[in-house]
Amino acid sequence: MPGLDWPGLMRAGLNGLGLEPAVFWRLTPVELRIMLGIEQGAAPLTRARLAELAAAFPDVTKGAGNGAD
Repeated sequence: MPGLDWPGLMRAGLNGLGLEPAVFWRLTPVELRIMLGIEQGAAPLTRARLAELAAAFPDVTKGAGNGAD
């Protein structure tokens, strides 16, 4: 994690979730993210990954040359 927004996390935990300070400080950042509903989504699609997918699943036109799709 590049850096944590401690003031934002504290506001979310103490004000938003109503946690006691002692409870807040016992949580790991991952536990707090789960409680806040911030789920880790899929990684963004990179150019390299797109190239891998294109090579693995090339576009193929069925019936090329006869007008059928």
